Amino acid sequence: MTDALNNSYYRATANAWETQPVFTGEGEYDVAVIGGGFTGLSAALACAEKGLKVALLEAKTIGYGASGRNGGQLIPGLRWSMRELDEEFGRERAQAIFDLAYGAVDRVKGRIARHGIQCDLKSGHLEAAYKPAHFDAMQRDAEYLEQHFGWESEIVQLKDMGRHINGGGYHGGIYDSRGGHFHPLNYALGLAAAAQKAGVTIFENSFVRPADVNARNVIVATDSWISDIDGKLGRYTIPIMNYNIATTPLSDWESLLPSDAAVADSRFVLNYFRLSADKRLIFGGGEKYVQTPPADIAAFVRKHIVEVFPSLAHTPIDYAWGGAVGVTMNRLPHLGREGNIFFAHGFSGHGALVTTLAGELLAEAVTGTMERFDVFANLPHQPFPGGKWLARPLATLGLLYYALRDRL
Repeated sequence: MTDALNNSYYRATANAWETQPVFTGEGEYDVAVIGGGFTGLSAALACAEKGLKVALLEAKTIGYGASGRNGGQLIPGLRWSMRELDEEFGRERAQAIFDLAYGAVDRVKGRIARHGIQCDLKSGHLEAAYKPAHFDAMQRDAEYLEQHFGWESEIVQLKDMGRHINGGGYHGGIYDSRGGHFHPLNYALGLAAAAQKAGVTIFENSFVRPADVNARNVIVATDSWISDIDGKLGRYTIPIMNYNIATTPLSDWESLLPSDAAVADSRFVLNYFRLSADKRLIFGGGEKYVQTPPADIAAFVRKHIVEVFPSLAHTPIDYAWGGAVGVTMNRLPHLGREGNIFFAHGFSGHGALVTTLAGELLAEAVTGTMERFDVFANLPHQPFPGGKWLARPLATLGLLYYALRDRL
């Protein structure tokens, strides 16, 4: 991924950060964390809080990958509904998954408050139904979630959607006041500063593999780049390219998104959007299954904007950028351990909250407390079929099939 894909609003409005030195191979550590995104930063911080000597090594700069480029949407839970998890794994395991996955909301908000991270945190998330059948399923899932797990959300009927969004032709939605949105790069930089204060040594522009660092334990938290570290683990995810834009500040933002909630719709290839602190529309739309970006990212995303907000057809776009999302076969995160190497990846576009949880679970596992880590490590996963050369083409065919269903 080139810097041409990182012309982001987030980089332009990033909090101050002093570039850290390059790793020279010296030093002995209790834990080496490879990857400077939400997962790695959270893991490093939590390990240091447990009294361990920690090095964090980032191949580029803090938040360079998906953690500094994503839509900034804070969506409670996982890609599977709790009804699906309950039916698949039974109530006891589903309850354990719920406690962790939905508890991630408080973990992130707690970190922001504890460390005074300035990241434009806002409350409120709306899942918007693209089709009437989607709304029916969303209502059933919301009612199930409240009845069996006690998590309340608001079912928004079609006639009431204008409280949150005016556009898109959606058929209702689910509003979760505990969800929300934030400036993801500034959250990453805030975690990095907190980690340094806790004693973590951070190295940037330092590509390493586990064998390159003298550490008793290694945490690999590189998500879309995990195949560069471990080819075997890389078979469990494929990278999908997502693209985002930020418009010029909108004077009429209240007519579009009156509640200032983040919105994601229910399509397989979803649109997701929100307002920045200075009232720009930050919009992500469409996916590409090859890593070559569109010749004009802004034009690629604009056609999706116009479907939702026709009035913005000619609104200037000030920033356009892209990034890769690591997706697993079942779209659940993949955590595990191989000897003294611990890993977490494959958050499948649903990681702004769960990555902080994953990092803290990795820190628990490194110190020998495996119970909560194993809740996720025991989720079933299969590598993508086809091996090194065919896995991506075969996965692309499957993804294109589901994308086509959006249009039917």
